[in-house]
Amino acid sequence: MLTNEGLRREVGLWGITANIVNVVIGSGIFVLPALVAAGLGAAGILAYLFCGFLISIIMLCFAEVGSKITVTGGAYAYIEAAFGKYFGFLAANLLIFGACLMATAAVANAMATMLSAIWPVFGDSTFRICFFVALFSGFTMINIMGVKQGIVLITITTIAKLAPLLLLVLWGSTAIVPENLLWHNTPAISDIGKVSLLLFFAFQGAESSLSVSGEVKNAHKTIPKGILLSFLIILVFYISIQIVAQGVLGNSFAGFSDAPLAEVARRLMGPAGITLMIAGASVSMFGYLTSDTLNIPRVLFRSAVDRVIPIKPLAKVHKKHATPYVAVIVYSALGCLFSITGEFKQLAILSSASVLLVYLGVALSAIKLRHLQVANKKTFKIPGGIVVPLLASITIIWFLSNLTKQEMTGMAIALGVLTGIYLILFLFRRKRLKIVKT
Repeated sequence: MLTNEGLRREVGLWGITANIVNVVIGSGIFVLPALVAAGLGAAGILAYLFCGFLISIIMLCFAEVGSKITVTGGAYAYIEAAFGKYFGFLAANLLIFGACLMATAAVANAMATMLSAIWPVFGDSTFRICFFVALFSGFTMINIMGVKQGIVLITITTIAKLAPLLLLVLWGSTAIVPENLLWHNTPAISDIGKVSLLLFFAFQGAESSLSVSGEVKNAHKTIPKGILLSFLIILVFYISIQIVAQGVLGNSFAGFSDAPLAEVARRLMGPAGITLMIAGASVSMFGYLTSDTLNIPRVLFRSAVDRVIPIKPLAKVHKKHATPYVAVIVYSALGCLFSITGEFKQLAILSSASVLLVYLGVALSAIKLRHLQVANKKTFKIPGGIVVPLLASITIIWFLSNLTKQEMTGMAIALGVLTGIYLILFLFRRKRLKIVKT
């Protein structure tokens, strides 16, 4: 069945759940546990609980708005519906170029670098370029063939990336030393806040996963359920990994900042454990890329349909496969180009702040859309009025206030440049309309 956008609703509950889990559980979980231990020691679990609470209230906003705005585009579509084309333009560009494209290039390079530890040929620049071209070409073909094929690949990689982590948790739980989990003191709230700010970024990604909203079956119910189910899975995995790693490594945990889980696996399984964790991290990064190249082209497509990004070919849908094939090709090509050139490094600092601004836009959209739309029994509604969206907004502003001056300056410049581009496009459109009328 085709939607008004010309797309097919073929993504079910487990598909959207796998898509979110696949993006959120990325390469960070292979490194961050040691940084949490360095800041809080055995009490590191507090950061996960605190961070889990904060991301939960933000995701509740996504669930409410996502049940109302069921077209393709995710966070961009929510913000555009609530606040109009200017804020939609900012959200689309922050999401595509600030938050996702640079992260895609960074993850692709990180994956190639990690694989070079097993196969040195990945360190050769020519082979690396060929690898990136083959990788992104494969993603392009699969995602043009259909959203169903893309979701199948994501589901497979999600299972593959969770398998070594699940093995680590189950095996490691038998080797936990209880004394390693004892708290010698209770950390200050300020310390928990600082570590949570760092850990928060391990919970990012759902904003891009919801870009396939226009292809979700029974979206009013499926999207809220998928969000809540996926973050329950993520939180259980994260806390279990932290407890096992702390229980096995004890006071030496923080000393393995580069690869703490590899050290846990080495102690449990010997040298084979290190290989398993490197393979797991590589699959995890591959999984992130599979989701990203499925999700973000939908934002490009929707913003072109709304003429927020005035490039008409991006709004084309494949006649046979019902996919936004031009947007898929363009995004994959850009991801490949940035991966090869490495130019993403100078813009990487904007990625985290971009995500936070998009989250703020969605939280405020939840408040705005409650007043704009007539109540619909089919849509999900957060209990307690606007308390949760307000709390989420305050939380995000607090996070933004903790950015460095360099990050704030970079974000302000980016917003200024995007505003200037929007004004130029607005004036150009108005001039064209006047010409047509005369």
